Amino acid sequence: MRKIYLVPALVGLLTSVAAGPLAAQGAVPKQKAAQAPKAAAAGAAPAAGAPAAATTEAPSAGADDKVKAIDGFRSAKFGMSEADVRAAMIKDFNAKPDAIKAQDNASELTHSILMSVPELLPNGGTAELSYVFGYKSKSLIQVGAVWSKGTDAAMTAEKLFSNANILRAHFMGEGFKPDSIAVNMPVAGGIVMFRGSDAKDRSVILLLQGTFENKENQRVLTPTSLLLFYVADAKSPDIFKLPPGQF
Repeated sequence: MRKIYLVPALVGLLTSVAAGPLAAQGAVPKQKAAQAPKAAAAGAAPAAGAPAAATTEAPSAGADDKVKAIDGFRSAKFGMSEADVRAAMIKDFNAKPDAIKAQDNASELTHSILMSVPELLPNGGTAELSYVFGYKSKSLIQVGAVWSKGTDAAMTAEKLFSNANILRAHFMGEGFKPDSIAVNMPVAGGIVMFRGSDAKDRSVILLLQGTFENKENQRVLTPTSLLLFYVADAKSPDIFKLPPGQF
């Protein structure tokens, strides 16, 4: 069973911004690496020569009631019990109950349920969904989707780039808090393609992971996986932590 990507790995992605040009390309032989824009937060000007799709200008939003609300994924809502989330998964994906697998995290004492979903994103290949339940609350605190060779043997670097660009363009038009939006942020092992939060600081994070190489004075990413997270509280997740003073 594949490893679940849990909340703590996302905390740094909410605040870290790495600057500098970044190149990204797929695995097609002789394909020329394209200059990607500098990492930027919402409202910053795009780098000279950057493609239009990489703009970081955030959609305008007025009052908080106009900001996109992140309450879960499809019928599964934050705060739901495992039984209710299982019912939502069966409803959303016409799944059989035995298609849903369970997994525990021994260090964080969280519990997760997982399911493979073909074409979660149209023409995007098979993804694995994970629904994470909190240590204390036992309710839904995070939903994740992963696309990779591990979820779909036919997955390619080009398909991962395509999925990432489609999802980034979608989220840019969804109306998240303008000052929370950032795109194309280089991080260790990949690029945060999109990050945005709602009025209650619930977040969406889209992370393209892979390996970097230095080519022609540029860092070139060959992607190996695409991760999408819906997080109820990435800054203070409901996971087990040792009380202060015990050690």
